[in-house]
Amino acid sequence: MAEPLDPELARSAENLRSQLRRSEYEYHVLAQPSVSDLEYDRLYDQLVALEQSHPGLATDDSPTKRVGSDLSSDFPEFRHTIPVLSLDKAYTTADILAWVKRCSSSLAAARADGSGRADFSCVLEQKLDGLSLVLYYENGLLVRAVTRGNGEVGNDVSANVRTIRDVPLRLSRPISGVFRGEVYLQKDDFQRLNREQDPPYANPRNLAGGSLRRVKSAEVAAIPLRIYIYEGFYDSAPATHGALLQDLMGLGFRVNPATRVISLPSELPELESWMAGQTAGRNNLPYEIDGLVIKVDDLASRELLGYTGHHPRWAVAFKFESPQGQTKVLAIDIQVGRTGRITPVARVEPVQVGGTTIQNVTLHNQDYINALELAIGDTVSVSRRGDVIPAVETVVEKGDGHVWVMPANCPSCGNPLVRDGAHTFCKSFDCPDRQRGRLYFFVARDQMDIDGLGSETIDFLWQEKLIRDLPDLYRLPFPRLLAYPGFGEKKIERLENSLATSKTRPFSTILPSLGLPDIGTKLTVQLLQAGYTSMAALYDLVDSQTPESIQAIKGIGPKTAQRLWAELADPRLRNLVAELEACGLNFAQPAGMAGPASFRRDAALADAALPQVFAGQAWCVTGTFQHFKPRSLAMDEILRRGGSECDSVTKATTHLLAGEGAGSKLEKAQSLGIVIVAEAEFLALIGQ
Repeated sequence: MAEPLDPELARSAENLRSQLRRSEYEYHVLAQPSVSDLEYDRLYDQLVALEQSHPGLATDDSPTKRVGSDLSSDFPEFRHTIPVLSLDKAYTTADILAWVKRCSSSLAAARADGSGRADFSCVLEQKLDGLSLVLYYENGLLVRAVTRGNGEVGNDVSANVRTIRDVPLRLSRPISGVFRGEVYLQKDDFQRLNREQDPPYANPRNLAGGSLRRVKSAEVAAIPLRIYIYEGFYDSAPATHGALLQDLMGLGFRVNPATRVISLPSELPELESWMAGQTAGRNNLPYEIDGLVIKVDDLASRELLGYTGHHPRWAVAFKFESPQGQTKVLAIDIQVGRTGRITPVARVEPVQVGGTTIQNVTLHNQDYINALELAIGDTVSVSRRGDVIPAVETVVEKGDGHVWVMPANCPSCGNPLVRDGAHTFCKSFDCPDRQRGRLYFFVARDQMDIDGLGSETIDFLWQEKLIRDLPDLYRLPFPRLLAYPGFGEKKIERLENSLATSKTRPFSTILPSLGLPDIGTKLTVQLLQAGYTSMAALYDLVDSQTPESIQAIKGIGPKTAQRLWAELADPRLRNLVAELEACGLNFAQPAGMAGPASFRRDAALADAALPQVFAGQAWCVTGTFQHFKPRSLAMDEILRRGGSECDSVTKATTHLLAGEGAGSKLEKAQSLGIVIVAEAEFLALIGQ
């Protein structure tokens, strides 16, 4: 039975909520806070304590709801109650002038007063590169927040949107209505957050969309999402768009201040000047814009101009030129990697971008697709990120399909797929695609470096059923290979010698080369530093302890510990290792490198088979890179070639590898006269 509410406590709680709402409005909408952050926090803490001690006092629109919940949620579909249309596109000033002329002529002919007036007011707005959102309010309270979807049906993301401080949970008037806005991330927040993403997002829009679709709203609350509202549908809405924007601010919404109202066609020079200024200055804005929007101001004039089946005739979007191409998604296939990770790949109509024809675009995972709200049949904008990797930047025009969803079963082996974190996996160790992926990975230059076993040779041997897993490489029937085209005596001799050399590789190279989901070079180093210098020692750890014992190893978190424990306990892995051991591979680190006291990361990674071009050099790495994600992979390349690692820039540092966003370390290196190396130069140094 709920406790009876104390009227005095109820008044205190409501008074605190009113003060906090007013402070949020002043801070987020007016940008004129009247109280300090310390005072706001004090009031907030008082309300939290009051609501926790008396749960009956809590309300759905309380500012304390901003923290979100740790409970997982799904995103049910919701059919919009208003038309959520796209805008007609223009790409040149001439296109905009033609649109102005069409509107002017149509209004002159359609006005009921017979005046033949051709002038009309227009609102000029920035087109934010964010995620379109529709907010539903009843009697002033936020009841639902829905993504645009295909324009008719979107996903209900209400729990996550409630954590966005720019979104009022209660309006200043008890009205019922629907409001459209754009959720976005500021550029500096994007750079900071994107360093932690795997894979990194292409742009702030995609990261904002991916954040808004996280299954736990408490995680969304930690991300500084922002929103500008630009449209409202309610009974008391003003008769012009300019007045509507003012009323939206009065209701408690943030409205982009970079907005102007002009009269057309009389002020065409002002329109052209504004467009040129916005285009030239967009890189200096704290957020991304991908164009400009021009709307007829008067709602009655909008009704006269009307709609097509796709867009309103009374508005147009001017799109900035960019090194991108537009194409159509024909299909989405999935690929199975060596770890079982499933990667969706879009098959698109061939399009030229930067001198290269793009036909396939990696989509990373389901969250990435959800953030784009991507469906087969959509028209998309694609780029070559870093002039190398094809990426879908945004959906330009929706088709008729629903957002693509990952299949339930692996296309290679038919086993059920499993969601693990942000990604989806096939957990079958014997999945054919996983086996072939392990082979590609194992023989690669940065792993066991087996010369003569490229992907084409692996595929041929697989097709001929001569190999199925790693031990088969060491059991190849070399005399029989002479009968196959392309296998001459010299090639076979080189392959035999390379396989024999690979048996001399140290345990610190063999273990991460097995292609297990979590055991890469970094984790191998952590295990060796903790004293687990052989496979037998790792088996003993798993057989006699619990996953928590692995978590006790420095640098290993609970999720990695759980997965690592499961991998090492898998009898199929143990059988694979036993077969490789029988083939002559060494699964114990030499005694000279054993033990946490004497073990060093550079000693573990040094590879005598590679040119030691960095011997005697001390490197530090900073910034973000196109080819090394995470950037520790770049340091691995340095250590393999004889260099040593510096955590910070000091007088002892000889070289700094500087990527995008390099900050204080770059400045310090410049002041100390340290050699600074860019990514392209570094790739040349390591022969890639």
